[in-house]
Amino acid sequence: MTLHAWLLLGLYLVVLLALAKPLGVYIADVMEGRSILALRLGGPVEAVIYRLCGVREADEMGWLHYALALLLFNTLGVFAVYALQRLQFWLPLNPRQIANVSPDSAFNTAVSFVTNTNWQSYGGESTMSYLTQMLALTVQNFLSAATGIVVVIALIRGFARHTAQNIGNAWVDLTRVTLYVLLPLALAFAVFLVSQGVIQNFAAYQEIATVDATTYEQPKLDAAGQPLKDDQGNPVTEPATLQTQTLAMGPVASQEAIKIIGTNGGGFFNANSAHPYENPTPLSNFFQMLSIFLIPGALCYTLGRMVGDTRQGWAVLAAMTIIFAVAAVAAIHFEQQGNPLLAAAGVDQVASATQAGGNMEGKETRFGIADSGLFATITTAASCGAVIAMHDSFTPLGGMVPLVMMQLGEVVFGGVGSGLYGMLVFAIMAVFIAGLMIGRTPEYLGKKIESYEMKMTSIAILVTPLLVLGGTAIAVMANAGQAGIFNPGPHGFSEVLYAFTSAGNNNGSAFAGLGANTPFYNVMLAIAMWFGRLAVIVPVLAMAGSLAAKKRIAATSGTLPTHGPLFVTLLIGTVLLVGLLNYVPALALGPVVEHFMLWAGH
Repeated sequence: MTLHAWLLLGLYLVVLLALAKPLGVYIADVMEGRSILALRLGGPVEAVIYRLCGVREADEMGWLHYALALLLFNTLGVFAVYALQRLQFWLPLNPRQIANVSPDSAFNTAVSFVTNTNWQSYGGESTMSYLTQMLALTVQNFLSAATGIVVVIALIRGFARHTAQNIGNAWVDLTRVTLYVLLPLALAFAVFLVSQGVIQNFAAYQEIATVDATTYEQPKLDAAGQPLKDDQGNPVTEPATLQTQTLAMGPVASQEAIKIIGTNGGGFFNANSAHPYENPTPLSNFFQMLSIFLIPGALCYTLGRMVGDTRQGWAVLAAMTIIFAVAAVAAIHFEQQGNPLLAAAGVDQVASATQAGGNMEGKETRFGIADSGLFATITTAASCGAVIAMHDSFTPLGGMVPLVMMQLGEVVFGGVGSGLYGMLVFAIMAVFIAGLMIGRTPEYLGKKIESYEMKMTSIAILVTPLLVLGGTAIAVMANAGQAGIFNPGPHGFSEVLYAFTSAGNNNGSAFAGLGANTPFYNVMLAIAMWFGRLAVIVPVLAMAGSLAAKKRIAATSGTLPTHGPLFVTLLIGTVLLVGLLNYVPALALGPVVEHFMLWAGH
């Protein structure tokens, strides 16, 4: 690692941890109805929303009612996003007259944005109208993020409450998270992005003349507009010259802000956050990275505040931070080692005052190795599919770091809400293992962990490996799945494994070398995204209901302290062993084999 890389990582962690406490306090106060300023300013709006929707603020729900409300809410979101895509040609705010999205792609996109995945196998600026971008995608960026946050708040209430039958009101929680947390943060960040040069308009796309003409070969068409073929069946081409370029416009900053704040990741442009209209400066890049971890880090302090012991939140945050720091160092290190094949071709990969060095394939020169490696680790740790580098171009072990971050369940900070409730599931597993080792009933945050909680924990942990490994196995055996693999051998397998890992864990980033915009992959990945989200949420809410009904018991001499270094170490070990063990054979067949093949003979 270079000095720049160490300084960047250090500065990032310092700023992040400094902001975690104040935002965590604010979120706790909002969700417990103690934030006087927020309730005073937004109270009238909140009251109107409840009146229009027929919601009674004081009526709380049991876990099953809470879960059904979220299932209904998200199902309606899928239908709404699907309909807007299928009708966009006839709807307003479509200056380019972009056609309706195909049924399979529309279904995949609807599921991906509702599940906080934002998987995109298309170019947003060439596929979606302004109305679809705003009313479908941006709205779901708010609502899917809110869903994740309210689930973890419900789980925290399960630990905090004493012999209670309810865990809150889903409609009230969704409203308050969106109105008082996500909307203000997104608005402030959007204004900042505009100040950095991110566009925000409704202008028509701009046609500009290029300095140099571009010459290329294009298919020759017959009178019916169909490509001509020669006697051997090969396409007939003819030279063409292009002297103009289309620059896409649109309401970019507003979508960029919430996709980053809400750890969604879908981009207005196909190049995602590498695009200069989405991420024009090193400062905007730093704040994008900061914003991705901002709410997940703050929620750790919210946990400690709501259960009455802030040390518990700091312990969870410490475990996340340690795993993240090690992963970031590994990703940057492997990329700075370079690629021996490029070195053999005469490419200079030595770090110097004029270049970042290492493997710069697939990376923006604006950001270099350190920023690209750090961003890749952050976005895959945090369930955010935004990218500033092509992960498909990483070295095998450098690319394995983002893959592992997702396979851990994206609990290293993780998505807004989903990361913390995933980490709390591992914490429950950790205290259960410790209890077995010393022969005592396991306890966590004042609640006994019994067989029901462990059943729900097992489901929540095992559902994503089942989806990822099962989906990968089907894809590499099915003809339709094999047709999308452009790179044979271990790398092709890695691309398929990455796609299902990203979908099943609701990340949304892509390895790029896989032709995934086909009916097969659109449907298969949609299934992985849907169950990867909701099949974890339901057992977590069931666990919240069970814990809320239990008595809070005082710590005794036999209670395992869950706020010290010993527990942090135990939690890290549990995440690595339990979370990653399922994927070791698959990783051995993909990135590990690629590494040995790459460096063989060098």
